[in-house]
Amino acid sequence: MPDEEIRTMNRPPVVRTAPDQYLPAPAQAAPTWLGPVLIVGIVLAALNLRPAITSLGALFEETRTGLGMSGTVAGLITSVPALCFAVFGVTAPRLSRRFGPAAVVCAGMAAVATGLLMRPFANGAVGFLAASALSLAGIALTNVLLPVIVKRYFPDKVGTMTGLYSMSLAAGTSLAAAATVPLTDALGGSWRTGLLVWAVLALLAVLPWLPVARASRRADRAGAAAGPAGSGAGPRVARSRTAWALACYFGLQATGAYITMGWLPQIFRDAGVSASTAGVLLAVTMVMGVPLAFVIPGLAARMKNQGAIAVTLGVFGLTGYLGLYFAPAAGAWAWALLLGISNCAFPLVITLIGLRAKSPAGVVKLSAFAQSTGYLISIPGPLLIGALYQHSGGWDLPLALMAGLLVPQIALGVLAGRDRTIEDECGMGD
Repeated sequence: MPDEEIRTMNRPPVVRTAPDQYLPAPAQAAPTWLGPVLIVGIVLAALNLRPAITSLGALFEETRTGLGMSGTVAGLITSVPALCFAVFGVTAPRLSRRFGPAAVVCAGMAAVATGLLMRPFANGAVGFLAASALSLAGIALTNVLLPVIVKRYFPDKVGTMTGLYSMSLAAGTSLAAAATVPLTDALGGSWRTGLLVWAVLALLAVLPWLPVARASRRADRAGAAAGPAGSGAGPRVARSRTAWALACYFGLQATGAYITMGWLPQIFRDAGVSASTAGVLLAVTMVMGVPLAFVIPGLAARMKNQGAIAVTLGVFGLTGYLGLYFAPAAGAWAWALLLGISNCAFPLVITLIGLRAKSPAGVVKLSAFAQSTGYLISIPGPLLIGALYQHSGGWDLPLALMAGLLVPQIALGVLAGRDRTIEDECGMGD
């Protein structure tokens, strides 16, 4: 065999990312252990993206009383997650370019663990809020960069890997909501112990990312020494209509999810459903996200246009809200099921972030833009629903608003699901 052919066969494969720019294919050029360890790391990171929030929700009354929080401070804490996700998520692209996405995710998991270790020992609301903000900052960075990790290391399995981590995220959310109170009771009944236990899961999530971050940094340095890798600043996403559609779709689906998590049990209780049954109905709504979070991304990745999925999920939500409006108690189980399906717009939009950008730089900027803008959009929703409920004395007006918000969400999902990329819209070509 000629020497030139041998040299050609031994060259590392490349992945086309933007005009005249190439990246080494990390999953192929990397050590053989990297793929399995990455999968474990992605699953563990996703499991830790919500327990900091839902474990507190399960023990919020005990925590508020124990720390002597005023109603105003307690309300502030319930609004902090979305605000932190928006504020800290914006920093992810710059940190990713400086240190690499794997290193930032590793640091993010360490921040989550540190915050969860600190907050049970807080003696006042300020210290508790600061520790919570540290955990939420780590979650915000990981929120943005997990789609980037998937796109970079599993470019041919975006749907499958997004489904895996979306399912893990939903499982972590449900697990913390369901298990925090029983664990607290089993460990002596202290809310501090009940919150502290979730730091163990966060510490476990740091471990696989340590070797992954080291390997990623070595690969990045080798790529930089070999020449430009094409991982620069990326497209200006604010110029892309698809990016704006994704951001607004993300914001409206997050609004619906936060409203459901915060107010659905109260809607059922006001309709005459017992408190225990209302809690189980919320659990049903949340658990629906576990299997569907795996199915929807894989289905979306096989389709050129994902608008039909957005429409279908929106119709399920509209049906659920209409059911709550006309017969909240009689069809309670059906409405909880339908709203659980509708809330699976989250794995869809995360998949779209990976599909609507060609390059790793494009994915990280689109992910940061869509999630940060989206979480900002979602902040007023639960507060507005609470104000309408208090002002009107019932759920007719809030439910009408919830259903009404699904109409623009469906339209935005159709726009975001079109077969195009932000690089094309920003004039960067193939």
